[in-house]
Order: sequence, then C-alpha cells, then structure tokens
Amino acid sequence: MDKAPVNVDLLFETSWEVCNKIGGIYTVLSTKAKTLQKLYKDKTIFIGPDVWSNENPSPYFVPSRTLLKDWKAQAQLPEGVSVRVGRWDIPGRPIVVLVKFDGMYAVKDAFYGRMWDLYKVDSLHAYGDYDEACAFSHAAGIVIESICQFTGIADKKVIAHFDEWTTGMGLLYIKDKMPEVGTIFTTHATCIGRSICGNGKPLYDYLRGYNGDQMASELNMQSKHSLEKAAALQADCFTTVSDITAIECEQLLERRPLVTPNGFEQNFVPTKGKFVPSREAARKTLLNVASSLLGYKMPDDTFIIATSGRCEYHNKGIDLYLDSIARLRENKLSRTVLAFVMVPAWAKEARPELQAALTAKRKSPIGDSVLTHTLNNPDQDPINCRIRGIGFANAKADNVKVIYVPCYLNGSDGIFDKTYYDLLIGMDATVFPSYYEPWGYTPLESIAFGVPTITTTLSGFGQWILSTEDATFSECGVNVVARGDFNYNEVVDRIAKSLEYLVNSNPASLAMISSRAMNTASLAAWSYFIEYYVKAFEVALNAAAQRTGCLLYTSPSPRDRTR
Repeated sequence: MDKAPVNVDLLFETSWEVCNKIGGIYTVLSTKAKTLQKLYKDKTIFIGPDVWSNENPSPYFVPSRTLLKDWKAQAQLPEGVSVRVGRWDIPGRPIVVLVKFDGMYAVKDAFYGRMWDLYKVDSLHAYGDYDEACAFSHAAGIVIESICQFTGIADKKVIAHFDEWTTGMGLLYIKDKMPEVGTIFTTHATCIGRSICGNGKPLYDYLRGYNGDQMASELNMQSKHSLEKAAALQADCFTTVSDITAIECEQLLERRPLVTPNGFEQNFVPTKGKFVPSREAARKTLLNVASSLLGYKMPDDTFIIATSGRCEYHNKGIDLYLDSIARLRENKLSRTVLAFVMVPAWAKEARPELQAALTAKRKSPIGDSVLTHTLNNPDQDPINCRIRGIGFANAKADNVKVIYVPCYLNGSDGIFDKTYYDLLIGMDATVFPSYYEPWGYTPLESIAFGVPTITTTLSGFGQWILSTEDATFSECGVNVVARGDFNYNEVVDRIAKSLEYLVNSNPASLAMISSRAMNTASLAAWSYFIEYYVKAFEVALNAAAQRTGCLLYTSPSPRDRTR
C-alpha cells in the first residue's frame, strides 16, 4: 500500500513497549512504524514510558531539540509529569514522546473514582503493576490532550490508539475529555485468557462456559480485567491480532473485535550476499558452545533445533517441546541432533568454566553439560527440572542432546555474545508448540531466515498459515500441528515425527523447504497487513465524526490474502 486510502491528520499510538523492548508488542510496533511513516509521514506520534535514567538510557531513543519544540515550550503538564521528545531508532524513525509519570500517583484515587463513576472500572482490587500502568497511561492521555489542544484539531481527523490493558486508562481519559478524537484499543492477549491458561485450566473446550467477570474474581484479576473490558467496550474500534483471540475476546470481554494481524519487516535478515556467511558463522558459534559444554566435538552436520520466547512453561509449549525432543530419541535418525532451549530465566551468570572452555583448543568435560549459565533456582526452574527428569545426560553416544540457555541473547551474554537473530539463522529447524499464543512472532521470524518451523493450531500465526497455505514443510516451510486441550501425547508424537522427517531429508529437499519458508514470510509483510489497520482507522474516525454529526466514508473491507 503506497498511498493511504484514509486521511489521518494525527495518529497517536501508546504502549508500555515504545522504546522499551520487553516482548512481542515491541516487535509489532517497531516493525509497523516504517509502513505508518510511509503512509502518514510524521503524523504518527508514539507515546511510551520514560523509565530510563542517565545511567541506564534507552538504546532505542534519539532525543531531538526541534521536534514538537513549540508545544513542549508551553505545555502545561501536571506536576511530576515531564516529557522527552525524539525519534525511535528503528526503520522509519517515527516521532516518539517519552513520558515520566511519577506525579500521577498523587491523584490516582480521585482518577480511579472518576473512572468508576464513568465506566465502572474496579480499581479497588488492584495489586502488582496495576498502579504503575495506570499512572503512565493517565499521563499519556494528558500529553495527547495537550498536543491536540496546542495544534488545534477542529475539523481534523485524529486517532488515539492504545495497546493492551496497561494503556486502558489513557483511552478512557481521552474518551472522557476529547470525544472528537477517534479511539482504538488493541488487546494482544486477554488478561483472563492468559491467566486461565497459566493456572492450568483448559481454555478452548470450555471457552463458551467461561464468564470473564466470574473468572476474574476467581483468579484475583478483577482490576486488570475490569480495565481491559471497559477499554474494549468504550473504544470506537476494538481490535485483536488473530481470529482465535477474537473468539476469546468476544466471550470474555463481551465484544467482538476487528482482526488486525501482526505484520512483519525483514530488514534484520541478511542480504543475499551476506546470508551464507552469516549462517556459517552462527553454526560455528552454536557448535563451539555445544562442544565446549559437552567436552567433545560435535559433528559439522549436526542438525540444530531450537525453541525460544518468554518463560511461560505451559503457555509457550516448552513442556511439549522437551517431551517431543525426548520422543525423537526413539526414532531412527541419520545424524546427531542438538536441541536448544533459548528461554530467559533467573540466571545468575555465565558459567566461568564454560567461558574458559570456549577458547581451549582441546575439549574436555566440564560437568553439568546442560546449562550455559548458572541458575539462581536450579531446583525450582521447570525447564531445568524437566530436562533432567526425562533423562538428558548428553553423553557422546546419545543421538539427541539438549542445551538450556536461560538468558537474554542480546549480544553480551558472556557465552554466545551474539543476538538471537544472529544465532537463529544458524538453526535447521525451530519448534513453537504454543498452547496460548494470540499471534506468534517467533515462528514468523524463523521462516524469515529460511528456517522451517513447527507451530500449532492454537497460535494466531498457525491459524493464518492454515487460511493461506497448505500447512506442510514442502509447501510453505511450516508444519501446523493440531493441538487441543486433551491431545498432548498425540502432539508430542507428531512433532517428533515432523522433526525426524527434517533430520533425515537430503540437502536438496531442505533447500527447497527453506526457500518456501522465506516465501511464506514475505506474505506477512506490513505492506499487506497494514490495510487491516487502515480499516480500523476508518471505523474510529467514523465513530468520532458521528459524535459531531458528520459521517466520513466507507471503504471496502480488507481483502483475504492468499497465495
């Protein structure tokens, strides 16, 4: 999409993950920004929390003295609320306002009272990060209001987009104070859905029997759920990232959202001339770490597998991944398999003996051949316990080895000293057998590097593959395994057999699968998916226009993308 079919004069997007890399929402926003800039050059302003200091600055924020300088010079913000304006150091380099929000705590009780009176948001049961999120989003709403009042928005098309429950109070503030602004609320995963799964309750087979308010009370999630539900119901346009989460939202939040799938930019994938050297360098690093840890040289043709993501043992399917790798040991394999678990946990430090072994010319055992980093809680860590419980000893004669990397791969972990993307390109396959995964960037990232992946029907990405492709390695580089509430062992067996197929495939077949994977990733580009957001913009602007007595326009619904 080269030209915006819907005109927007100002587009604000607020998220806790603006210039603050925590999880998948950062990927959504930071990859979408380039396309938004192409459509609405510098009309987009991202709002994020200023949680940084001189000693710990944001690596993604580039300050500017000129951007919004006239507004900033006269902005009358509440005491304890301040802003820094600059650009987000990502492709597209959008304008960003970082908001320091400490002053909002002093007025939170009065604010919570008004939100109860207007929208029945129950903040009485708040705990944990609720107050912090609400203080930030309240301040963000005030900043948006201030910019709008300074620039003047009469007869202008202005949208305020808020991501996740953590920004819900900002949306409700704008709804109260600036009805002429169109609002969008996106839930990337419902509080209650995630909590149901995290507490080991079956979500899918019993979804129609769940009441969101009742489950919030049972799971002590009243305040977060109340805020999320109010934001969803009050937004001019409510969106989520996949069809499977839309069904969940309709049941638990009592409103059917518009689906806006998460797109992708492949700017971090090496160019054609650098791709092979980058892959070779990654494999060299991965095999050297493995050889140094195990005490013997791993074969050059070792088949390398990985899973990664947040440490949500059940929701991310880490339990299922480990059991599938254990099942793979029973199959006939043509070469050695090395399976990594790249999931940050409570790591203490890089193992000094492994650091020393990395530079040693002759490999010798160093003990505990599973962990690259020392854990603070080895006996309580579920991944570490499961690896040992299913008997992985990583003996030289074993056809399958497992290595647990319980740290952030940010380029300075002390062992690999490469980023996750720098290592991902060296993999031969990845597995992401999620139980709860509204979208799922990790399998999409994988195929962007030409690495075939296995995911499940319970992920939004898996559902998208099923709607656009024949979900087989030979057709799209992705195998989508049917997963439900009660077929765990069946899924374990199917993943093990899928991996066996890849391990035993010849180089020509693997090259073809890799090519198909990259082609599939290209179909998820933001240049395709942005039209769903443009539809959301239209819905929000029309709702705002109706409040002022003028209907804007109606454009065709986004197309279904097929090959």
